[in-house]
Amino acid sequence: MNGESRAVRIVADLMALSARTAPKAKGDDTLVIRVAVGGELLALAEEMRTISEQKQIRFFARDADNVTISDACLLVGTHGEVTAGVNCGGCGFPTCREMLDAFEKRESTPDQGPFIAPSCVLRITDLGIAIGSAVKTASIHNVDNRVMYSAGVAALSLGWLEDCTAAFGVPVSVSGKSPYFDRQRR
Repeated sequence: MNGESRAVRIVADLMALSARTAPKAKGDDTLVIRVAVGGELLALAEEMRTISEQKQIRFFARDADNVTISDACLLVGTHGEVTAGVNCGGCGFPTCREMLDAFEKRESTPDQGPFIAPSCVLRITDLGIAIGSAVKTASIHNVDNRVMYSAGVAALSLGWLEDCTAAFGVPVSVSGKSPYFDRQRR
């Protein structure tokens, strides 16, 4: 591993720190955070390609190419079934108890999306704030990055973010030109 790759790994760890310390609803942390490196990047990219083929979602394969050439990938998921207990209705239910009842009664279907619903809107917001905090850290350190729904879906599929209901990935790289800037659509 060269010096630049080591530095990017350090920044990925700092991004994880930024995600962990980002503000959260009522101060409750429901995040699961992992940094994938080395062979894990190849496994993540392969899962993204598999999902692309199975679900006919072409951009997953394009994103997999970016993950393959990255130095690391920050993965952040949340436990959306853990409510903030404020009965805000943002999840589509009048009370947190009703959302939890619906969550417990949900049935898995073959055409179900990769995220598990219903989820507490405040936990999903926490996830977004954590991702924003992480990419801010990457930017401060001049590390190229891209928020990827596809990488989060693959991490969930691989079981890397145990029991999370939603997740995103942020691959990071250092090179003369950002590999995430002018990606070609497949």
